[in-house]
Amino acid sequence: MNLAHLLFLLTAAFLAVFAQAAFPVGRMLLGAQIDLLPPLVVYTALSSTLSGVCLVSVWGGLLFDSLSANPLGTSLAPLLLTGVAIYINRELILKDQVFAQAVLGTCAGAAFALISLLILLHLGNRPALGWGTLWQIAVTATGGGVLTPITYRFFGWLHHHLAHGQVTQTSFRPDREIRRGRN
Repeated sequence: MNLAHLLFLLTAAFLAVFAQAAFPVGRMLLGAQIDLLPPLVVYTALSSTLSGVCLVSVWGGLLFDSLSANPLGTSLAPLLLTGVAIYINRELILKDQVFAQAVLGTCAGAAFALISLLILLHLGNRPALGWGTLWQIAVTATGGGVLTPITYRFFGWLHHHLAHGQVTQTSFRPDREIRRGRN
């Protein structure tokens, strides 16, 4: 992971939190918020280092909590747990398959919503629980499943156009003959 990749991820986390707060279109149409951070954490866990996963999770969680009614740190733990769990098992995951990306995004969205709910209940808050809560978890999970492959395509496009590729050529030609001995 290089610095440009990490800066892309941190900027995307900032823009995701800003977009969720500034444009509540999903909340108005569906009655539930579509979270943009779980797909970003899934992408980070599969394409970055553990420190990158921790940075994006902490940065995104603190930004999200600062603009929501959640106590500070409520979103940090679900993002971090989800990202680290995916990072630990990333050798077993087919990260280039769209279906695997969608399944991971769905699971990350559901885990984010459920762990956040458990943390709120543990802290003594009284969130409104009912059948609407299941709808909100379903929308969050489905949104994560749809947005994770889109996140992969976006970052692939971004790296293709903005990041430098590594030089694979050597300064020596392979067809060059080296003469040894006396002449």
